[in-house]
Amino acid sequence: MVSIITPCYNAGSYLSHTIESVLNQSYHDWEMLIVDDYSKDNSREIIEKYAANDPRIKYFRTDAPSGSPSLPRNIGIENASGKYIAFLDADDLWLPHKLEKQVRFMESNGYALSYSFYEKMDWEGNQGNRIVRTREITTYGKLLKSNSIPCLTSMIRKDVIGNTRFKHIPQEDFCFWLDILKKGITAYNLNEITALYREAKNSRSANKLDMFKGYWNVIRNHQNISFIPACYDMITYTIMGFAKYLK
Repeated sequence: MVSIITPCYNAGSYLSHTIESVLNQSYHDWEMLIVDDYSKDNSREIIEKYAANDPRIKYFRTDAPSGSPSLPRNIGIENASGKYIAFLDADDLWLPHKLEKQVRFMESNGYALSYSFYEKMDWEGNQGNRIVRTREITTYGKLLKSNSIPCLTSMIRKDVIGNTRFKHIPQEDFCFWLDILKKGITAYNLNEITALYREAKNSRSANKLDMFKGYWNVIRNHQNISFIPACYDMITYTIMGFAKYLK
């Protein structure tokens, strides 16, 4: 039912915790496609050990480091066999009932795309009740003003993805969701905390200036939003993004 796509690069220090959070799901009809972006650490050995014990876990590897989760995610999409696709990076965690609640939410309502709240944790995995709550319903126009679809909580019907893929650019997940919603899709919030986001000091999201540059590139060069509306969206993005990253 669900294909879980996990890009991985030198994630050996926390990868086992991520895989265990999937194995501990109350919902069992899934496959986990871990795509190793040519790691230099022991990530491969960890993945192969789990894959040998559970055939639902599948190992893929790029021919060279791509420097972005885009290529690994795209490889995962190409090889996914589930009705739904969910994304989980190699340093994040899911709470035990994430898949069960989200599949039920989508199946009972006929939704094509859903997401949820998540909680931040520090690099060591310590939680501090820093909960990120996003909007209840997201359309293309609303998403332009702020990225309210956290990738680690997302679940999308595979047939809706079609030929859409992650681009090799900064803010690749934001651009991907815009490309999906541009098809007329609406995303719905489960309104529960389902995942834990590991916050690294050197993460891409830590550099706010780079985030703003990446956002501007997405809406102007990849979504072709004209200058004045793009400026308005940029102001809203800045305000909402500042509030989110204060947590």
